[in-house]
Amino acid sequence: MYLYLDHIDPGAGTSSSDFLIHASAHLLSQTKGRNWVPLIVKEVAEDRYEAIGNTFIYAVAEVANLEKVWCIIADDSEETKTISRVLSGEEIPKANLSKASRDTIMQALQYLIEQPGSLLKSVNLAVATNRIDEAPRQYWKDLNEIVKLKCGITKGKKLDSLKQVFYLTPEPLPDIIKDPALLSSLTVPELRVMARKREISGAGKMKKAELINALSE
Repeated sequence: MYLYLDHIDPGAGTSSSDFLIHASAHLLSQTKGRNWVPLIVKEVAEDRYEAIGNTFIYAVAEVANLEKVWCIIADDSEETKTISRVLSGEEIPKANLSKASRDTIMQALQYLIEQPGSLLKSVNLAVATNRIDEAPRQYWKDLNEIVKLKCGITKGKKLDSLKQVFYLTPEPLPDIIKDPALLSSLTVPELRVMARKREISGAGKMKKAELINALSE
């Protein structure tokens, strides 16, 4: 639809530089002011809309003093807003690390490593990918577990950068765990609770390695 610009709220707006906006507006003004790439909007009231995707178009049209812009009117679901922002390059899609394939993990890490000024440039991609892929990540409650893998990703800004591309949907822990890798990811108090439930004698005095050996039998 061809909508009046002043009927549209810019929403989250764009993070593009003023140079790109003004240079694009100048070019648009020289080509009959028709935005061949549409603005994505949702209807919020009668004849009122909010931009949810391609918000760069709104900023350019505003600087170019366009009265109206071509738009696609989408539904008002959060899923539609997310996919509109992802497809217009305004939001980074995230992978579910609880279930992601090895290839997806590698691609996500490579994307982060290759970003300008990345804090992960020193991370060995193959090592980090293998250790994360082989870990019991389906049970992870947060990304802090990655630090324990000693793959070059430490607490702080390095770990925080992973939140750009990963999220988790943890499964509940099984009642009886015998997998050494999964047991290793648990704390000593958690291991001792499990050992007591399984009536393993002397658990209160055991060190972590001893608890893991006893529980994995």
